[in-house]
Amino acid sequence: MPARPDLEHKATAPKSVGCYVVTVSDTRTEATDSGGRAIVELLTAAGHHIVGRSLVRDDPEQLRDAIGRQLANPDVQVVITTGGTGITSRDCTYEAVSSMLWKRLDGFGELFRALSYEQIGSGAMLSRALAGVVAGRIIAALPGSEAAVRLALEKLLIPELGHLVREATR
Repeated sequence: MPARPDLEHKATAPKSVGCYVVTVSDTRTEATDSGGRAIVELLTAAGHHIVGRSLVRDDPEQLRDAIGRQLANPDVQVVITTGGTGITSRDCTYEAVSSMLWKRLDGFGELFRALSYEQIGSGAMLSRALAGVVAGRIIAALPGSEAAVRLALEKLLIPELGHLVREATR
């Protein structure tokens, strides 16, 4: 049986990575940010380190600045945003994050929408969830709902996070 490089990569990938969480919203507060809380809870339970968390308005410049500050932090290997990935006039996360990416992980958005379709049907097409690499760091932009965050973390990000970081830093 031939060797599976993906399993070899995962075996040598870090088990714990430094993560920063950004909630993008004009209406949520720390008290009402269930999506951000779920990200922190799930990553911590999986053994990852939460370097910090912030809340920014649905403003592309504020979001790019918040992400840029974390790209300068050597403790941060992954930035995960929640919110602002829809199609309303205020939703800016897709545009802000995609403009920063050096490499896109198109499969992330495709898989997220496929999994989401199984749960919510055709409304999954409204999600513009995305992920990619900037300066050797992983950035993932998730919808704002707690259910969407849990789906993305449990089915896609947590199983591959160490592997993603390993590959992005090579």
